[in-house]
Amino acid sequence: MEAGQCSGAKEEHCPWAKLVPLIPGYQEVQISSENPVVCSQTALSSVEKLPWCEINWDSGRGLATITNTSLAAILVDGAILEVSEELDIESGIEIVSGPKLEGYLSYTFQVIFTEDPDSRNLKISLDVELAKCSICLNIWHDVVTVSPCFHNFCNGCFSEWLRRGSCRPRMIPNHIACPQCRAVVHSVGRNHFLHNIEEAILQTFSSLKRPAEEVQLLDSHASIKSNLVVGSEKKTSRKRPLSLSEDDINGIDVPCPQCGTELAGFRCNRNTLHLQCHGCGGMMPSRPDIGIPQRCLGCDRAFCGAYWVAQGLDASC
Repeated sequence: MEAGQCSGAKEEHCPWAKLVPLIPGYQEVQISSENPVVCSQTALSSVEKLPWCEINWDSGRGLATITNTSLAAILVDGAILEVSEELDIESGIEIVSGPKLEGYLSYTFQVIFTEDPDSRNLKISLDVELAKCSICLNIWHDVVTVSPCFHNFCNGCFSEWLRRGSCRPRMIPNHIACPQCRAVVHSVGRNHFLHNIEEAILQTFSSLKRPAEEVQLLDSHASIKSNLVVGSEKKTSRKRPLSLSEDDINGIDVPCPQCGTELAGFRCNRNTLHLQCHGCGGMMPSRPDIGIPQRCLGCDRAFCGAYWVAQGLDASC
């Protein structure tokens, strides 16, 4: 069997109807809601396949309609259907791919199932404007969500916002503002549910897709791979003792050992981003460029064991 669309249909698209040729030896044409355009051999004297009609299911009225998309008239149940005209059809009628019976292929239209083809799919109405990043004003790409305000941005856009914010000399320590509402961001992470919506929107509205070069640039800026703690509400890890100087103690809540003292040649500054260990809940500085794994290669969650061992501390995870 062949798909009903010229560009080819995806195998997962289940057909709801088909055109069965009256002459043996010719292929049936499957019709699905995703691929309603019929592209098949029309003339007996030529093997060329051409788009000549479009068959859709009208869920509001519970019946099928055919539209003539060819360059000439076609016959539907013996009646002439001119170019661009539309007609309601029922299962069992005969459709001829040309203006006359002689020399053209004839098909029988058959509905495979009578239920609404679209009733099997959950449809969500969404304003596309709500799926746009307020930084670049385009549809999200690899969307991330910040908390506690739950605004959404492109991974690359927000990663650049983080980088530039951490470089500002007068920035309050651990205070990264949401680009949309200016609330202090406590954490940010990738949103897999909204990523699926992002893909569905771009499949439906292909004109909203970005150029490949722009997508590549965004991906090169993206640094958020798992949940990233950004704000100041971080709890001290109860996993290991901290050795702090008297100047560091002074009643300040220290989010990680390297915030309080220099270990292995590194000490957190006021703008250092931190990761929260999925195993013990402790904090560690985000240092993706030092060659020490801080995330599981399987689940991409943060684990601090390997990092603290490399810093000369005992670790239990």
